[in-house]
Amino acid sequence: MARGWCVFLMTILLLSSCNAEQPDTASLTIAAAADLMPAFNEIGPLFTAQTGIPVVFNFGSTGQLAQQIERGAPVDLFYAANRSFIEDLAAQQIVDPSSLTVYAQGRITIWTRTDSGLRPQQMSDLIDPAYQRIAIANPEHAPYGQAAREALERSGIWAEVQDRLVFGENVAQTLTFADTGNVEVAIVALSLSVQSNGYWVLIPTELHPDHPLIQAAGIVRSSRYPAAARQFMEFVNGPQGRPVMEKYGFVLPATSQTP
Repeated sequence: MARGWCVFLMTILLLSSCNAEQPDTASLTIAAAADLMPAFNEIGPLFTAQTGIPVVFNFGSTGQLAQQIERGAPVDLFYAANRSFIEDLAAQQIVDPSSLTVYAQGRITIWTRTDSGLRPQQMSDLIDPAYQRIAIANPEHAPYGQAAREALERSGIWAEVQDRLVFGENVAQTLTFADTGNVEVAIVALSLSVQSNGYWVLIPTELHPDHPLIQAAGIVRSSRYPAAARQFMEFVNGPQGRPVMEKYGFVLPATSQTP
C-alpha cells in the first residue's frame, strides 16, 4: 500500500514538473468586423510568419461581436467597424481604454452581379422595379447596415424600397445574398467589393455623415496575451499591414489614432 502511494506521489510530482516546464505560448483570438475578412486573411499569415504567434479570427457583425465580448467570450482583441462599439466597451472597462486605436475608415458600394445586366449608377436608381430585392446588413447591429440605411434615407428612397429590403446578419452575408442571385443588388463594403467578381459603384460619404464608418480596435482586458495583441495592432498599422489594408480600399489615418 505504501509503495502504491509512493508511485502515485512520484507520478504527480513528475506531471507537475512537466507542466511547469511547458511554455505558455501566445496565440491570439481576434473578433473582427466582417468587412475585414479579405484583408485580415492576408495579414494574419504575414503576422504569424514574422512573430511566430498564431492568430484565429472570428468574423461577424460588430454589434453581435460586441455582445459576445460583453458576455465573456474568450477574445484578445476586437476590431470593430464603428468606433462607438469600442468606446462603449472601454467605458465598461471590458476593453482597455489605453489601447483604443482608429485604424481605418470604410466605404460602402452598390453591388450587382456582372451577369445580371443591372448597372446602377446612384442610389436613386434602386427605385427601379428591376431591383426586386435589395440586401443590406442588418442596421440593428451592423455598422455597414446603418450606413446603408442612412444613405437610402438621405437619397429620399427609403420609403419606396423598404418593403424590398433583405437583411444580412453581417456585410459579408449581405454580399453573398447578391452573389448567389438571391437578391438583385446589395449595399456592401468596398473592402469586399474590390475582391469580388461583381460590378460596383462607390456611394458618396456625404450620404451617410452620421455613420462615417470610422473603424477602431482595442485590447480586451481579460486577454492573457495583451503584449501579443498590441504587436498585432502595430503590425496592422505598420509597413506590412497598411499596404494590404489600402489594397482593399480602406482609408487609413496618417498614423494610428486614439478615438
